Amino acid sequence: MRGGGTVTADAAAAALELLEVDELGLDRLDREILRAICEKFAGGPVGLSTLAVAVGEERDTIEDVYEPYLLQLGMLKRTPRGRTATARAYVHLDIAPPAVAPALF
Repeated sequence: MRGGGTVTADAAAAALELLEVDELGLDRLDREILRAICEKFAGGPVGLSTLAVAVGEERDTIEDVYEPYLLQLGMLKRTPRGRTATARAYVHLDIAPPAVAPALF
């Protein structure tokens, strides 16, 4: 218990930093999923199985735990062809979008 057992804004911020949770509430794996779609798959579309292998996580975990929040934030889209990253994901990760991706924006 750091901070003498009192929860302050500074203590909460320090705890979130230790847990690698950013200002939008994304943890390391949330960002890894987005980064994989953006960088390894040029923004998508990418199938769930392929994405799971790329980040080393189970399909069900991605679909049930990580995807709903990323969809809610508007950083991820589910299309009939697979998952795609949105412009908001690129901005949040501070990554330049691929040159040939007009459908993302």
